Amino acid sequence: MYSIRARLSLNYLLVLALGMTLAGVLAWLAVERLYVNTQRENLLAQAQLIATALQGTTLPTEPAQPYLQTSNVTPGIHTRLLNEGGAVVVGLPLADGFTQMPAAEGYVSIPTSELVKRPEIEAALKGTLATALRRVLSNQRVLYAAAPVFADDGKITGIVYIATPLPAMGLPATIIVELIGAIILAVLLSTLAGTLLARKIARPLENLASAANAISKGYLKQRVETKSNIAELHSLSSTFNDMAESLRQSDEAKKAFIADVTHELRTPLTVIKGTIETLEDGALDDTEGRGPLLTSMQRETDRLVRLVNELLVLTRADAGSLQLSLQSVNLAELARTRCDVFSGLASRREVMLKVVSASHPLVLADPDRLSQVIDNLLDNAIRHSPENSTITITIKEADNGVESSVTDQGTGISAQHLPFIFERFYRVDPSRNRQDGGTGLGLAIARSLVNAQGGHISAHSIEGQGTTISFWLPGSDVS
Repeated sequence: MYSIRARLSLNYLLVLALGMTLAGVLAWLAVERLYVNTQRENLLAQAQLIATALQGTTLPTEPAQPYLQTSNVTPGIHTRLLNEGGAVVVGLPLADGFTQMPAAEGYVSIPTSELVKRPEIEAALKGTLATALRRVLSNQRVLYAAAPVFADDGKITGIVYIATPLPAMGLPATIIVELIGAIILAVLLSTLAGTLLARKIARPLENLASAANAISKGYLKQRVETKSNIAELHSLSSTFNDMAESLRQSDEAKKAFIADVTHELRTPLTVIKGTIETLEDGALDDTEGRGPLLTSMQRETDRLVRLVNELLVLTRADAGSLQLSLQSVNLAELARTRCDVFSGLASRREVMLKVVSASHPLVLADPDRLSQVIDNLLDNAIRHSPENSTITITIKEADNGVESSVTDQGTGISAQHLPFIFERFYRVDPSRNRQDGGTGLGLAIARSLVNAQGGHISAHSIEGQGTTISFWLPGSDVS
């Protein structure tokens, strides 16, 4: 298995090899074309220079010795194109016979009838400078140039015909060496740049892999550097850190939840165990004394059962496995029914329950789960309401649904506690909740049930003025 740095480097080298091969071929063809064009221009300039030097002179009509040309002074690439005897001067009119070719063609002699068929010769006979590239002498590439020689009266009196062989590889050895050197240097520099780039990209990913491995082993405080000039890597690092922080918070919440559950279960179990031990020590035979002990055991057992049931509801809600029977429910009637159920507890605490609803709003909900929501809110409100106070349930239509609010006249909740009251086992006043038998799960269960039925829940409170818990549920189309 290759590392990402090795893969990036290998892929970069493959792309570089393909790119450099293509670029090398194109560069070779371009340089070769430039070289041939330059040679063509220089050779043509040499032919014209010789033709100009011969202007006005009488040229022999018979084959003559090759013209001596030992210099080459032209713009562009400066190189000797002709050796001594590299030019042939032919006088006009052409007589039948043989004409000796330039040295580049091995001084061979060809019939005049074949010579005039060459395109460059035909153009020169018409007064135009011309060049041609052909292969002779066992596939040797030779470049030709033909220039007309004019008399003083403007008539063409002869032709200067010169040639030069071209390198077998298309370019001179010196240029080939320079091209290969440039390609090798480009490959080295590109490889170095690619290696540095691969390292720059791979290092943050390697750090991410290392951090992910650490988190998988339980080190949830592990973080990675987010500074990067690459937007995707910066975003990935930031997202990873957010994920790690979320995992850390979830782990801490899980540990806190387990600790709270352990504490809540330990308390009733301790009472039950102590009661059983007392009964075993002889209290069971005490007819008068065992009554309160059994009552205490019953109370703690009920508390334990209630806690287990509440935890079961939360677990199912988290897993999305709550079995809901959604139907049209008259929320106002359901609220009045639940108030009747809690009227006894409210009377003992001298608290009055009131339902305010201008209509008969219908919601799409599970009646049993919705009753559980209202029960939890009423139970929580009654426990925190002072004597001679009123708890009001207000129901109204809102946002294509129905909103219900439970308002008490208690001491309220401070701003620092308000955002957390829907968390499990969170208590604003822990000692009072334990004394009254609360578990700290009522509001958490209410939120889970409301969310499961497609609604949402919120809280508003002012210290010294009371608390309002509001929840919204979608309306029902059934009238």
